[in-house]
Amino acid sequence: MAHPPAEPLELLFEERVALEEMAASPSWPHRMVRPAKGLVMAADGVANTAIAERLGVSRSTVLGWRRRFAEDGVGGVGRVRPGRGRKPTIPQEKIDQVVHDTQDTTPPDATHWSVRSMAKHAGISKTKVQEIWAARGLKPHLVETFKLSDDPHFEEKLVDVVGLYMNPPEGAVVLSVDEKSQIQARACQVLCVR
Repeated sequence: MAHPPAEPLELLFEERVALEEMAASPSWPHRMVRPAKGLVMAADGVANTAIAERLGVSRSTVLGWRRRFAEDGVGGVGRVRPGRGRKPTIPQEKIDQVVHDTQDTTPPDATHWSVRSMAKHAGISKTKVQEIWAARGLKPHLVETFKLSDDPHFEEKLVDVVGLYMNPPEGAVVLSVDEKSQIQARACQVLCVR
C-alpha cells in the first residue's frame, strides 16, 4: 500500500549543520550516524520509504526518527532513552561477589576455582563466569607460588646443580632437561669432553 509522501522535515540552519556533521562522521556511533543521514534526507524531501530503503531500515523506523527529532531535537538523535537498550543480565553486586570469591576464597574441595565450580557457587552460567574473569584478567588456575620439594636430599641436589652452573668442571658440558610440572627431575648428567 502506497503512503502519501510526508512533508519535508523543517530544520533550522544550526540543526541542519549539526545533522550533516553527525551524518558524515566516521567516528560517531552508527546508531547516531544513520538517523542523522535519514533526517537530512527527510529535510531534502526524500520520501520515508525511499529513506528506509537507502538506509536498510523499516519505514516505521524512519517515522520514529522524525517523531523523536520533533520531541528532542538534535540532542535526541541516536540516544538510547532511559529504560531502553540492553539490560545487564547480572547485577553488579553478583559480579563483585564473583570477583571477591575468586580472589579471596577457595572451594571446599579444591585448591582453586574452576569456571564450573564458580558458576555453581555463584548460581550463574559458566559463560558469565568466563566473561567476568576475562574482563578482569582473573586466572585462578595459574598458581603464582613456588613449591619446595619434599625430597630429603633436595638441598644437596640443589647445591650440586647450582654448583655445576656456577663453576662447571673444565671441559664439561652440562645438560639439563626441564621437568614437567609436579614431576621432580631425578638426575643430571655431566659429560666431560676431552
